[in-house]
Amino acid sequence: MLAPNARIAFIASALSGLFMACAFPPIGAWPFAIVALLPLLWVWSSASIWRAAWSGFVFGVLFFGVVLSWAWYFGAVAILPLVATQALYVAAVGSGIAAIRRLGTSSPLIVAAAWSLGEYLRGTWPLGGLAWGEVGTAMSPFTPARGLAAWAGALGVTFAVVLSQAVLLEVLLKATRRGAAVAGGEGRGAHALHSHRLQSHRIHLGVAALLVLIFLAAGLNPPTTREVGALKIAAIQGNDLNRMLSSDEISNQVLTEKHFDLAGQLTGDYDLIIFPESALMSDPEADPLLMSRIVATARRHNSFVLINAINREQEGAIYNTNRLYAPDGSLVANYSKRHLVPFGEYVPWRSELSFISAIDQVPEDFTAGQNNASNSGVLNLDRKKIGSLICFESVFPELARREVRDGAEALIVSTNNRSYRRSANSAQHVQSSQMRAAETGRALVQASISGISAIIDPRGHIEKRTELFKPAIIETKVPLRAGETPYVKHGPLIVEISATILIAAVAFGLLRRRLQSMPSRGDSSE
Repeated sequence: MLAPNARIAFIASALSGLFMACAFPPIGAWPFAIVALLPLLWVWSSASIWRAAWSGFVFGVLFFGVVLSWAWYFGAVAILPLVATQALYVAAVGSGIAAIRRLGTSSPLIVAAAWSLGEYLRGTWPLGGLAWGEVGTAMSPFTPARGLAAWAGALGVTFAVVLSQAVLLEVLLKATRRGAAVAGGEGRGAHALHSHRLQSHRIHLGVAALLVLIFLAAGLNPPTTREVGALKIAAIQGNDLNRMLSSDEISNQVLTEKHFDLAGQLTGDYDLIIFPESALMSDPEADPLLMSRIVATARRHNSFVLINAINREQEGAIYNTNRLYAPDGSLVANYSKRHLVPFGEYVPWRSELSFISAIDQVPEDFTAGQNNASNSGVLNLDRKKIGSLICFESVFPELARREVRDGAEALIVSTNNRSYRRSANSAQHVQSSQMRAAETGRALVQASISGISAIIDPRGHIEKRTELFKPAIIETKVPLRAGETPYVKHGPLIVEISATILIAAVAFGLLRRRLQSMPSRGDSSE
């Protein structure tokens, strides 16, 4: 437990990154998340600012290199900058903790606050951020973690998990140092000084440990929302082609046909039938034949039908749009995706990056839907309200929270993850949806063109799920809920709490340094 040299620090940081990656799919062993950070935090406990930065970067490269490995489908030009950018955030967290420690201030609370704030910033900037690979989301299979998310969000779970490991490390370090002091036969004065420091650390440690217990109690006693009805849904997963489509398949609209073939197997009435993102290869508003098939489906099952289309209605703009059709076949609502994927749905700085041939895979730039009431994600189905999220929008908690605050009684995620083949991307995406369900107290339907489709209950538990690239109809009665969880009502308060902890730590450290540098009363100057 002594301070590691550079070689040991590198190995410990790398192992920490690999262990944390094991907590996410494809391995998905979530208990790794509650111990994986210990080696990295041990390195940081005595590291210089520079060593804390590069060890954090090593952790990030290994961790994100595994978790985001699905980006390899878009080539090295995609995954290398992506992994490096994400790893820099971990480097910044480590250097920040080390800088605060140099001011003479250290605490497990500082570690948890810095990590949580780093995750929040990573999920918001640059280009809208990437809220992927959060420590809290790795805990989605663990029921108390989802319960805590209803109180404090996935970031609150992150804070609790990091705090518990920082507390454990502090206990181990204190025990080691105490044993070393006894074995070394320190004098009475040194022993008194050690005891004084130990008492101070015990106070910090006690507060942190108490918070861990509070978080656990909150997770075991999640808040509840009230049931106000049910929605009978059918989500159609029709793509079984784990490859790029041929030109003939595109011209023959093979994915459209596969989904309508499955739709033909439906019997009886439904409240909502969902054709996922990219399931239909043209826009029914511009394709009368496709429109007639949707109208026939809606009338046959007396059901609303939600479809996804590339919307070119506005000249000079292209939108990723969900369209809702009523049981009589009329178009009643549109929702255009607001949070677009950079380098997936548009290319930032396209002209400056024109020398990179890979950007030709995104020949057109989508336009983001307006972030206002005219483009509300809350869709009304005969007074039953659902929140509509398109693909990766479900990994950003604020979007789901906003829709629930606007009245959504259940959430629908319409997604197309087929570009990521059989990678862990789809399973990781479902984990994020589990946390959105738990945070909001709303059932969530993940409707995917090629899987994984899932039915998730209002506490984030997966009730049904499909396999990748296996045609399936996933249907059930989804409970509709009203009321706001504490997270929905108050938002990510853990961000403000974390920022307050770090500001207070810096202020306290600067104040103490200033007091220590002031001459005592017995000093004189001439």
